[in-house]
Amino acid sequence: MTDSLKCEQVPYSALATEYGTPLYVYSQQAMAAALNQYQQAFASLQPLICYAVKANSNLSILRYFAQLGCGFDIVSGGELQRVLLAGGDAGKTIFSGVGKSKAEIEFALNNNIRCFNVESLAELERINTIAASLDKIAPISLRINPDVNAHTHPYISTGLKANKFGIAYQDALAAYQLATTLPHLKITGIDCHIGSQLTDLSPLIEALERMLLLVDKLAEQNIELEHIDLGGGVGIVYQNENVPDLAAYATAVSQLLSGRKLQLMLEPGRSLIGNAGGLLTTVEYIKQGEEKNFVIVDAAMNDLMRPSLYQAYHNILNTCPTTADEFVADVVGPICETGDFLAKDRTISAQAGDLLLIQSAGAYASSMASNYNTRCRGAEVLVNGTEHHLIRQRETVPDLLASEIACL
Repeated sequence: MTDSLKCEQVPYSALATEYGTPLYVYSQQAMAAALNQYQQAFASLQPLICYAVKANSNLSILRYFAQLGCGFDIVSGGELQRVLLAGGDAGKTIFSGVGKSKAEIEFALNNNIRCFNVESLAELERINTIAASLDKIAPISLRINPDVNAHTHPYISTGLKANKFGIAYQDALAAYQLATTLPHLKITGIDCHIGSQLTDLSPLIEALERMLLLVDKLAEQNIELEHIDLGGGVGIVYQNENVPDLAAYATAVSQLLSGRKLQLMLEPGRSLIGNAGGLLTTVEYIKQGEEKNFVIVDAAMNDLMRPSLYQAYHNILNTCPTTADEFVADVVGPICETGDFLAKDRTISAQAGDLLLIQSAGAYASSMASNYNTRCRGAEVLVNGTEHHLIRQRETVPDLLASEIACL
């Protein structure tokens, strides 16, 4: 979305007029370009690229990535249902996450997913027991915590000893040995994921080096693996971060995997959809406070949680030509929380009725949206050239209340 006033060839103002605000807008061409970067960088390794559904799970987005050949990385049974409904291939889907329930494991086995990324010994035992009850063999990969610092926000760092994810590096060999004794498991690979929004990719290489040491030790014990999954985590530019060097990362991975019979799997999410999406919001009021100015908009923390949750930065542009003077203000929503903000201390030129574009909102925006304050989640639109399609209807209050029961 290089033109701040348009998404591809469609003016943002036209989309807001037709669909209202808050409105999530996605560029199909930007999605394809982001995936093509991975495909070109890693061409020599021909990896299975599994889009991380949690980043944005809209059915149309999943369907488009499936059409482009992607597999999927899921973290719940609900996400698997989305993948299947969107036409995704369960045989190219990997199931991650620390708390898989009995029902989720059964559902995944019955749909013949590619493998489970197992995160604990207790989960190994559970999957084996459930597979036995279904007379199936469950394909498993162990997610190993390599204790590598990703140097990212602590809430999205997943590869340290203190994190809840994965099996401790020093326990990995014993975990694989246990897996060999469980008759309804088939060991297929090894997996790690050290964190999200990495712009310096050197920790990913460090993690791979540590994982390959384990692969060699497993081979010494006659435990041969079919694949290695390096997870996701490649970041995007929100403000002034360095552009991640995907080509250099791919070159380093290719060198380390040279001569090994291991299929490479990757789990990108944010880096495929993050910069392909934006959030449109209308200015309701300009408020001059005693100590601060506020631009009050119709989007809120329930539409974009990242600033409140992670103190994350999103660039904000005014799509309307304006002669108003610039001023410093917080951009805030209507929610009854002081933590409801989309930007702090921004220099902005805006007045009531203006249409603002919050950029880089394709990932972890709509997928993390809530109905707090009985607010209806916004509509979603997918743009391709001059065409645009509604891919999620705006919720209504009756939609929110339909499943509730007033019981006395």
